[in-house]
Amino acid sequence: MDYILLGSFFLLLVFGILALASSSLAISQENFGSSTYILFHQIKFGLLPGILLGGLCFFLPLTVIRKWTPLILIAVLVLTGMVFLPKIGLSLGGAARWIKLGAVSFQPSEFLKIAFILYLAAWISNREFKSSSFSKAKFTLRTSVSFFERTGIVRLLIPFLIIIGLVGLLLIFQPDISTLGVIILTAILMYFAANTRLSHTIFLILAGIVALIGLITISSYRFNRLLTFLKMGMDPMGMDYQINQALIAIGSGGIWGRGLGMGIQKFGFLPQPTSDSIFAVLGEETGFVGGLILVSLFLIFAWQGFRISRKVSSKFSQLLAVGITSWIVVQAFVNMGASIGLLPFTGIPLPFISYGGSHLIAELIGVGILLNISRYSNKS
Repeated sequence: MDYILLGSFFLLLVFGILALASSSLAISQENFGSSTYILFHQIKFGLLPGILLGGLCFFLPLTVIRKWTPLILIAVLVLTGMVFLPKIGLSLGGAARWIKLGAVSFQPSEFLKIAFILYLAAWISNREFKSSSFSKAKFTLRTSVSFFERTGIVRLLIPFLIIIGLVGLLLIFQPDISTLGVIILTAILMYFAANTRLSHTIFLILAGIVALIGLITISSYRFNRLLTFLKMGMDPMGMDYQINQALIAIGSGGIWGRGLGMGIQKFGFLPQPTSDSIFAVLGEETGFVGGLILVSLFLIFAWQGFRISRKVSSKFSQLLAVGITSWIVVQAFVNMGASIGLLPFTGIPLPFISYGGSHLIAELIGVGILLNISRYSNKS
């Protein structure tokens, strides 16, 4: 097992517990009458189930995981579609993203990320194996094949676009464009890592940009959010309010911070201090040094994750390691980038840190699989 990856992951979890304990104080006391309610809710319904499922995925043979990937994706897609059902689906803020069963609610799209990565790794590796065997047999019969067969457009690119399109439709109707963006970017990185043609990757990037622009322009809310990001200061008490308060929080932290638990912005000034803006709370309380340590931990996680993907011989394991690492790291830097004004706020949680049981469970499952892959370096 990769102990450097395990160590960075453990420290990120510690960061998450400390950050949530501090950032949730005011909201937890105001809404639930206890300053520790949100923290213990996260531990009970996020951390503990996540460790249990992540541990299970760590010990499961990778061949078993690969075998069940189609059924896992189908099950998660069904759950994602159930958010639209009355009395089961739960809508908040105009978005239908949650399922509520009694006292328990969860967000299926968070599990769709890991399920899609699993399926895509199995699909691409299986597709490449079959196609390479087929091509060798075909070239013994005739030396010329069609352009589409030779370049893999029919074999890989078109089916890849169809798979993403089907998954994307469910997320567009919720709507959950931020999750769709993470899934598309992760999928493109996995496609590139499979040693496919560079022209395919360039086409996918351009197509993704065009699709993103289209989704932004058809929604006035998303368009206004992008506009205020590009022209920061245009609406200081409206769309700019969250980023302004986040920058105030991070700036007031200085080099060393005000001290853990001593931040001010979380007391009614900073929107979403336990989720979207939790990095700003950390920046205020732990300063530049604390933020640098957190960024460094994610960079170490990224380095080790991609290093694992290079050390395994199984194509499925390689792509799975690339997918899990890309998903977590991309999501982390999108969240942190939004808090310092490099990107617009998207509602994407900070992995291992932000409040939310669904995303934490999914991330712990991903880490369990990644650590499992690391056990088979140069063997799988």
